[in-house]
Amino acid sequence: MTFTQEDYDMFRDMTIKVIEKEILPFYEAWEEAGLVDRQLWNTLGEAGILGANLLEEYGGSGAPAEVTQMIVEEMSRLNCGGFASSYNIHSNIVMPYLMNLGTDAQKAAWLPKMGTGEVVGALAMTEPGAGSDVANIRTSAVRDGDEWVLNGSKIFITNGLHADLVLVAAKTDRNAGAKGISLMLVDTSLPGFSRGGAIHKIGQNASDTCELFFENVRLPADSVLGTEGMGFIHMMNELPRERLGCAALALGACDGALAETIAYVTERKAFGAKVASFQNTRFKLADMKSKVELARAYYNQCKAAYDKDEMTAEMAAILKYTSTEIQCEVVNECLQLFGGYGYTKEYAISRYYLDARVQTIYAGTSEIMKEVIARSMVGR
Repeated sequence: MTFTQEDYDMFRDMTIKVIEKEILPFYEAWEEAGLVDRQLWNTLGEAGILGANLLEEYGGSGAPAEVTQMIVEEMSRLNCGGFASSYNIHSNIVMPYLMNLGTDAQKAAWLPKMGTGEVVGALAMTEPGAGSDVANIRTSAVRDGDEWVLNGSKIFITNGLHADLVLVAAKTDRNAGAKGISLMLVDTSLPGFSRGGAIHKIGQNASDTCELFFENVRLPADSVLGTEGMGFIHMMNELPRERLGCAALALGACDGALAETIAYVTERKAFGAKVASFQNTRFKLADMKSKVELARAYYNQCKAAYDKDEMTAEMAAILKYTSTEIQCEVVNECLQLFGGYGYTKEYAISRYYLDARVQTIYAGTSEIMKEVIARSMVGR
């Protein structure tokens, strides 16, 4: 399918309309509840938003990856950062894993249902004792005849409460280090799977997050996604797209926060003058705008490289590090310009601020990103 600029613009317009109709009126209640209504996934599936990137044979639109990134960005711009993160996991991470690594049978079993919202996807890598250090995970999958037996636990799992399919990183060879990791497709209806209670976070509250437990979960032999023992390599290969999603979320939030702040300072008065007339305000806005535009330029460069399969781990690290750090800086400066009102839930800037903080932590902390960048320069 040839995808034109007109198609892209149409998708954007449709996305905004769906967000305004199906998400924004209910979002405050979902933030309070700690998760969105399960029906939302089906609604977005019906609208064609979940499977935009899927091939038509799986019920998708066959749109390029940048359309999914755009949807993440628009959700974030409209101050739905929590659900933008959930959507990013489902449509921009788990789906591509399946599209790129799945067998025909695995794709046919899961992708159409993920596109309609019948199945919600989650990615389970982080463990209580292994966050950024994925090579030291303890969750194991042991072969037993024609089955795998999965044991262990995962923490901070986005979509954990709603997930019907979990992509689990597990040790299939305990003595092989990173080379002993495999990716397992886990149907959450199987015996032995259970969920912990919701984890209460300071931001991104509408993104349901919990701990997952696997106690002698018996999986079919064909549950391995990709090649056995190549899980760590598979994860590294998929990181560029995951980090593009983080950048899309960051840039969308920056645009939304700046728009809210500009509207506020052009109306709010102090000392008999509009706040926007003060040099400090003007210089702060100019500084933030400049940084966001530079980050967007590199983001666009990385998107172009990704489309050509030329986006390196170093590029992904630079993008993730700079875009999320700029996001945190921008929302902080924006909140400052609101004064005391910025510290209240009455103004949207407070949620932009709280939702931003985790961006420099998940998908690789800023510290890990700097290490990846440094290694590309001077080695280990």
